[in-house]
Parts: sequence; C-alpha cells; structure tokens
Amino acid sequence: MTSRVLRAVTGVLVLAGAGAVAVAVGPVYGRAYRFQSYTREVGQALAAGRSEEWARVALVNRAAELGLPVRSDGIRCRRQGEWVKLEVRYAVPVRLGWYTVDLHFRARASSNGPS
Repeated sequence: MTSRVLRAVTGVLVLAGAGAVAVAVGPVYGRAYRFQSYTREVGQALAAGRSEEWARVALVNRAAELGLPVRSDGIRCRRQGEWVKLEVRYAVPVRLGWYTVDLHFRARASSNGPS
C-alpha cells in the first residue's frame, strides 16, 4: 500500500470510531439535558414551598423515565428561607465495544439567595 492509501484508510477508521462514540454517548447527553431542565423546575417548586421528600421522589421518578440511574442518596438539597440549592449527581455507564466508560453528570438548580 502506498502512503496515501494508508493515510486515507487510517482517516476513515478514525472518523468511523469517532462516529461510533458519538452514537453511543449522544443519547445519554440528550437525556441528561432533559433531566437538567426538570431539575430546574423541581428547584423552583422547592423555592415555592414544596418538600424535599417530594423533590427526591419527583427527581428519582423522572430519572427512571429517562433511563438515568439517579438514586435518592445522590440528591443534595440546601434550604435557607426561600433560597434553595439543589444538586443531583449520577453516573451513566456506556458500553463502547469491549470497553465501558462511566459518564458523570451533575444536575443543579438554585433560586436567588446566598452564594
């Protein structure tokens, strides 16, 4: 094989590999984005007076609907008067052929208040 052909084949293989990774992780990032939006809604409901227990149940249920492995112990909520800070940490395992990688996410929401 000539050097040009070898470079072309290598380029195609690299692009195919990058495409395969994008196909594997893209849907996970899409679901994480939708979960982040829902986390903001829950944060607003908390600031309006909803309970932390309600927030935990709502977040875990929505995550299950989206196929995200969120557990109640991964949800942190701080409240000070009407100020609320909500944080959800979780990891999604993604299988890439013979290799599995954990994608770590942190969904956050807060209302105006102390830093």
